[in-house]
Amino acid sequence: MPRADSVVLWTRLAPFPHEADGGLPGIQVPVRWELAEDERFSRGLRTGQVLTRAEHAHSVHIDVGGLPSGAPFFYRFMTRDAVSPVGRTRTAPAADADVARLRIALASCQHYEQGAFVAHRDIAARDLDFVLFVGDYIYESSNPRFRLRAHEGPVPTTLDGYRARHATYKLDPDLRAAHAAHPWVLTWDDHEVENDYADDRSSKDQPPLQFLQRRAAAYKAYFEHMPVSPSMAPNGAAMRIHDRFVWGRLAELWTLDGRQFRSPHACEGGGSGISSRIVSPCDDMAIESRSVFGMAQERWLAQGLAASTRRWKLLGQATQLSSSAVDSPIGRRVYTDSWDGYPRARERLLRAIAEPSVGNVVSLGGDVHRHVAAQLRMRPNDAGSPIVAAEFTCSSVSTRGLSEALMGLMRIVQPRHAACAQRRARLCAAGHHAAQHGLRVFRHAVSGAARCAVEHAGALRRGGWAPRRRCRLIAVAAAARCLG
Repeated sequence: MPRADSVVLWTRLAPFPHEADGGLPGIQVPVRWELAEDERFSRGLRTGQVLTRAEHAHSVHIDVGGLPSGAPFFYRFMTRDAVSPVGRTRTAPAADADVARLRIALASCQHYEQGAFVAHRDIAARDLDFVLFVGDYIYESSNPRFRLRAHEGPVPTTLDGYRARHATYKLDPDLRAAHAAHPWVLTWDDHEVENDYADDRSSKDQPPLQFLQRRAAAYKAYFEHMPVSPSMAPNGAAMRIHDRFVWGRLAELWTLDGRQFRSPHACEGGGSGISSRIVSPCDDMAIESRSVFGMAQERWLAQGLAASTRRWKLLGQATQLSSSAVDSPIGRRVYTDSWDGYPRARERLLRAIAEPSVGNVVSLGGDVHRHVAAQLRMRPNDAGSPIVAAEFTCSSVSTRGLSEALMGLMRIVQPRHAACAQRRARLCAAGHHAAQHGLRVFRHAVSGAARCAVEHAGALRRGGWAPRRRCRLIAVAAAARCLG
């Protein structure tokens, strides 16, 4: 979480990660941290010590302040006779700095069982400012049909279960490499707790009070395993994860929470599971008060957008914002967990951009396991409706996507979307005159020997969208070099 004057350092002590308390039950362990301006820790050394506690899974969150802006740093941890590998981080540019570029890797949806995290190996090797991860960092669920490697145990419902699941993911060497190489900015989606949950509503019809106990366990384990500020520690089943970041005068990023305050799904039929949430639109969808972010977060975002003076305004939120509804032989079909299931909330968000004439807004999402590059119009898929923003949505790191048949249907219904379903990370760069994106593609199923190819590149100039399919990424206009 890079700020202009601070960075967050994270680690967890766990000699036996899948055992209770990570193999360190009931004891406090001193951990020394070091932050320096060079890998040899000879310049600008800052140090400190903390005591880890079993009730927090021996996790360490250090917010190191008083740092110079726009600078790289190196860090490590030491306890007893153990020394961690060296990590690299950076501070953001000063709020008034004239910054030439911002380079982001956008990623989401990394199902451990469905493939190797080769995308993170590629991210670790890139020249980036930070990684923006927009949800589904872990998966609570399992599907034996697509299992290439196994989770450590059954579906987690308790604190110990979620801790063990996070430990499984953090033991992946490619994911650890990506964390060590770059600072991360994060938000969550549903699988960090349970697929398609909404506020206190379980998708498995668990009573709300029981589900909130599960959510509290999931949020605590999430905090214990993420490089987030210690000020974000959860209070029971509540945890503020939405936030705002500034990158000089070039860009402003809002990370948004689309789960904790979400209205219940509308129009659902009987039963549970995804099939019960693919429905024909009904009157309940149009209820004005229904929200994805909750009204307080909506107002916070609208006020921030209207007041922003940065060149680019970036929305880091979990899923595809443009419409993904399809016309079928039995009529229009909508997935109620998508933004299509909350049309008034989407309309309010787009009005918050259009009415103050906020320019150069780009939504950065994930969740749908396909790449989407789209124009965001006040009336979705209406060519006569004004374009108010743009969207880059990344596919998954490893989670299986839609069938080619369904992808073909979606391309017909939504020809302005550039959509495809391989596993990938998305690389984005913003400069003075254009924002660019490029896709690093890995075929599914992802094996540890998979190699990356660049499949698609595009540029969003200030005031216009220009998709471009090429075999490599190039710079446009006065924007800084993109990645690839």
